Amino acid sequence: MPLENVVEAHNLVKTFGDIRAVNGVSYSVKKGEIFGILGPNGAGKTTTIRITIGLIAPDEGEAYIMGYNVHKEAVKARSFIGVVPEISNPYVDLTVWENLMLIGGIYCVPKKVRIERAEKLLKILEIYKIRNRKVKSLSKGMRRRLLLAMALISDPDILFLDEPTSGLDIISARVIRSLLLKLKEQGKTIILTTHNIDEAGMLCDRIAVMNKGEIIALGTPEELKIKFREYTRILLCFNREVDTRIIKKYFKPYETIIQGRRLIIVCKLRDLVNILNQILHIVKLCNLSIEEIQTSGLSFEDVFIRLIREE
Repeated sequence: MPLENVVEAHNLVKTFGDIRAVNGVSYSVKKGEIFGILGPNGAGKTTTIRITIGLIAPDEGEAYIMGYNVHKEAVKARSFIGVVPEISNPYVDLTVWENLMLIGGIYCVPKKVRIERAEKLLKILEIYKIRNRKVKSLSKGMRRRLLLAMALISDPDILFLDEPTSGLDIISARVIRSLLLKLKEQGKTIILTTHNIDEAGMLCDRIAVMNKGEIIALGTPEELKIKFREYTRILLCFNREVDTRIIKKYFKPYETIIQGRRLIIVCKLRDLVNILNQILHIVKLCNLSIEEIQTSGLSFEDVFIRLIREE
């Protein structure tokens, strides 16, 4: 009978000195999901992943991959996974191709399969043309693509990614995101941590939001947005820049973002009429004109910020 959840974590706890990095974290991931763990720096995301894949032992709790306990049945559990940590490097004195052949050999991938798979991965990740270059000559984005290829050379069922596009240029980030969506179509399960809120909302089927070592919200991006459906986002564009002091004076109770001539206000729907009246007052007071005005529901970034602030 197929497993309902291919990854499970139960009440994970991990303390480093006086700091409780992970405090009772539980989550599960179904086959074929892209599951995101999102949170600010120090939220406990990386520690949670490292416990889940068996790199460090929890003080309390247990983690399972494909039904195998990652600490008691480590070899069996790890045979199903590929991992791309946030900070890692391929062997810098080897070429791109040599790194892939080495890792494929370690995972006992037959030579013919290893070669075919490596060629396919390098082409998908758009680094096939540099396969004979040494890693030490590559950019960060190219190394990141190679690390992903190395994690996939054994054709794992489950892929763990820690900040997969952190610090990458737009092209490399897009190549990696495109591959992750293709892997999902193939039935692969992906667990990723990220600071990139838009990326999480775009890629993930479900998201766990962490803060201070705990999961404070869990659901689909749409479900997380519903929690704040009583809020609205107003975008204004004036004919010239507005004095920041005036904005702060009239909109002190509200969240505002000033970007040159653009003003964004986040408020509750019940305050919308009052906000619009204040805007008209400022327009008259400062002799401004409004070139654009839009209202919309909260973006996923707005939702994330409010979740952290509420918690």
